Amino acid sequence: MAESRTNSRVADLLITLDPASREPLHRQIESAIRTRIRDGRLRRGSPLPPTRNLAATLGVSRGVVVEAYEQLTAEGYLSARTGGYTEVAIDPHPAGPLTTPPPPPRPRIDFRYGRADPAQFPRNAWLRAINRAVPAAPTERFNYLDGHGAIELRTALADYLNRVRGTAAHPDRIVITSGFAQAIGLLIQTMSAAGATTLAIEDPSPHDDAVPVARAAGMRVIGLPVDENGVQTYELPNADAIVVTPSHQWPTGAVLAPERRTQLLAWADKTQAVIIEDDYDAEYRYDRAPIGALQGLAPDRVAYAGTGSKTLAPGLRLGWLLLPARLVQAVAEAKILADRGSPVIDQLAFADFLTHGDFDRYLRRMRPIYRARRDALLAALAQHTPYLEPTGISAGFHLVTWLPPGLTEDAVVAAAERHGVGVYGLAPYRMAPGRPGLLFGYAGLTEQTIVDGIAGLARAIAELRP
Repeated sequence: MAESRTNSRVADLLITLDPASREPLHRQIESAIRTRIRDGRLRRGSPLPPTRNLAATLGVSRGVVVEAYEQLTAEGYLSARTGGYTEVAIDPHPAGPLTTPPPPPRPRIDFRYGRADPAQFPRNAWLRAINRAVPAAPTERFNYLDGHGAIELRTALADYLNRVRGTAAHPDRIVITSGFAQAIGLLIQTMSAAGATTLAIEDPSPHDDAVPVARAAGMRVIGLPVDENGVQTYELPNADAIVVTPSHQWPTGAVLAPERRTQLLAWADKTQAVIIEDDYDAEYRYDRAPIGALQGLAPDRVAYAGTGSKTLAPGLRLGWLLLPARLVQAVAEAKILADRGSPVIDQLAFADFLTHGDFDRYLRRMRPIYRARRDALLAALAQHTPYLEPTGISAGFHLVTWLPPGLTEDAVVAAAERHGVGVYGLAPYRMAPGRPGLLFGYAGLTEQTIVDGIAGLARAIAELRP
């Protein structure tokens, strides 16, 4: 019985000896076993192979293994048991202290921005989509896919976006990605490899996706000012690509004016540049009809990027690119190099979610919820901080308030934090100095929490004002 038990452990040791080493063979065996005991790969009570078996496996004399076992027994790592087998005698060393300090505590009420409410994710509907899609999927879908993604999702997205966003999408021109960050990263890397040298972005805008990738690729990044009519297009620079949020500028909320849309498209046509359209939250519009996507006006000039992170949940990690024909294959190949493709079950489930109308029903359910939270934020601002001027309120999950003279972003953010309220300034998202303001995300907060948070912010600001 003991012999069969030990034989099952022979291969588990995986000891490799180096005959050319100046360290004796028995010392190498000792070191290997000692290390495995210390890191927990050999637990207390684990039997070791008989010395004869281990010697045969390692190609050494039995005496070499006996010497190693005896030394480890003398040190207390091993013990001999009745029946002729040897086992581990101690527990692994306890883990040492954390080398990385824990993250700082989050504010009691946190107006974080840019995220849907994960508690609202339609779990039951998503499970139904999986249960419908997976059994019906062709077997080849569970093999490695090409870089474009599952045809079921590309077809469903083309139909949905053409219907809802006015795009001119075709499944063959869509690449499925793991969210927006990967989408824009693949696109910029592909363009850089083809010779692109300059990227223009809106200022202010989020810098954590496009800018690091562009700079890592050696590209120059230019900021373009934004006003109440969106990015200024009167004197566009000599650039290979421009990233814009025309339907709801991030973060100011401005909608790109019709004449500027025309100017932007004319510039791209003249310079052969690519417009990268980030359509991050167009589905959530409350006070006006949605604005159609730029891509529908110039599909050979506009690369359209969308994501499920803002509409469903960030953890879904699904995004998509509608690409000009000349970029499709290169981006698909870059996707394969990056990760061999996004998870196919998620793609199949989302395709089913779209085609069965579950996505439309989910959006219809969520719009009034988010609108009520937006309205609660506006009412609380008007009551408690009427000196904060809100803008960008018609859509999305966030709004901006401009600060009056005498208040700085840093001072307000720090004072709010002392009162347990998290608000965020615009300065980190600017390339050039601009009007000071605060960002408020409201999607993940209840209406009462929003009211309490703004009341706390008002008390914080009162400490700063004379």
